[in-house]
Amino acid sequence: MAAAAVVVASVVTGVLVLGGDKDKKDDNAGPGPTKSSAAAPSATGNPRAGGGVEPTVDGWKTVVNADHGMAFDVPSTWLVKSNGWVNWVSKEGDPQEKPLIAMSNPAFLDEKWCVSDDDKDGNEEESSLGATGSRGNNGAKSTEDAATKDATMWVYGAYSQPDKKSIATKPAESYTTASGLTGSLVTASSTGVEQKKHGKCSSDGKAAVFAFKDADGDFASWSFFGPTGVKGEVPDATVRKIVSTVRLVDVSDS
Repeated sequence: MAAAAVVVASVVTGVLVLGGDKDKKDDNAGPGPTKSSAAAPSATGNPRAGGGVEPTVDGWKTVVNADHGMAFDVPSTWLVKSNGWVNWVSKEGDPQEKPLIAMSNPAFLDEKWCVSDDDKDGNEEESSLGATGSRGNNGAKSTEDAATKDATMWVYGAYSQPDKKSIATKPAESYTTASGLTGSLVTASSTGVEQKKHGKCSSDGKAAVFAFKDADGDFASWSFFGPTGVKGEVPDATVRKIVSTVRLVDVSDS
């Protein structure tokens, strides 16, 4: 039996961005890569080229965000985009697709799981079964603040908008990854979106965000979002396993 598909009341967009800024900035300001200096733990090879950073889970793939000096692992069935890709959600009906929230260096499970053109503008929107990536959080007051706002916004932007009342965001929990990186983990989810039938790809969704401080003491975060109540939904245990692999890496070019 075919499964109901993922979201989207909004537009979920991905694009390859070339070049980068010399200074760090909040990825929410727009779909562009950011720059970070070298992080503490050592790694061989050049992370910008994806080489030298090995997965910490056997059989998984490593995603490296050299701009924020971090890495994490995803299952082998996920598609890892090349360095420079940015994924974001925008307000429904916004012709300029201005990002509500964005993440760079994403990885997807079944990237084109649902494809639709509900507004009949000739542009098809693609929805995945799961998306994960990382971003900077300049301007955040704390890791709890960054994780809470981002988890809520991913669910709102990708699944529930324009309804904010259907989102349930859990309190932040202190979390330490397998590498010893500490921060705050927040999960959020929506209810009732599927019944409202925003379009072909409408469904409820969930998000998880782990916020931490990078090697320079700046706020950064790892994010996941995906549909719920559908066949093939990414299990919470898998999301937890992915976030457990988040770690700082050496992004020096030497």
